[in-house]
Amino acid sequence: MEKPCVAESRKAKARLEPATNEKRTGDTSSLLSAEEIGELFSRFAAAMPDPRTELDYVNPFTLLVAVVLSAQATDAGVNKATKALFRQADTPEKMLALGEEKVRDAIKTIGLFNTKAKNVVALSKALVETHGGAVPKDRNALESLPGVGRKTANVVLNVAFGEPTIAVDTHIFRVANRTGLAPGKTPLAVELALERIVPTRFALNAHHWLILHGRYVCKARRPECWRCLIADLCRFEPKTPSPATSGGASVN
Repeated sequence: MEKPCVAESRKAKARLEPATNEKRTGDTSSLLSAEEIGELFSRFAAAMPDPRTELDYVNPFTLLVAVVLSAQATDAGVNKATKALFRQADTPEKMLALGEEKVRDAIKTIGLFNTKAKNVVALSKALVETHGGAVPKDRNALESLPGVGRKTANVVLNVAFGEPTIAVDTHIFRVANRTGLAPGKTPLAVELALERIVPTRFALNAHHWLILHGRYVCKARRPECWRCLIADLCRFEPKTPSPATSGGASVN
């Protein structure tokens, strides 16, 4: 559901990134070599040239709301709840007019819906009163909104505005540490490490590749190493064997 203009902007920006001078800065934080890092992201790019968020949205505002609602909830669950909500309110003004009670009723299938409804209405009010109803293209301004933290701001900057930010959720945190790509004790440490090591030409899409890899392959309880396209580069040991050859044995 990404708007055509945003999608084209993302593609154009990716095409214009130089293939040379790939590292942004010197790196000492990865267990992988520069060549291995480049190969890792090259494989992701070949397998998924144009990755997208799995959250449904129609504009930067609805994306912002969807990301706020996605905390401790699945994208599928958020999409189910926002389908009707966004038909009624796809701008801050309409969301504010809808009111907290109706927003709460629309999202009551999502965890923490009371707090989230309050935040959605409050951030809508802030956008109207402070930003003329527009979602700001600025991290500090985004983080000043109710219910918006660094991760949410990074998602909005990346998806809505084509900025090469990396929003470290539980999936990226796990993949970065497990593979040795960018070990870190906190999400911020992992984010900063990834910013240092991700080759520039892959920076725009790195966020999506790592999330989707963690969500569907490098799973928390049992990574599916037997079908992982970067298994030979990954530092995780022992690799999880295929159920067909292991009789269902698992690695935690």
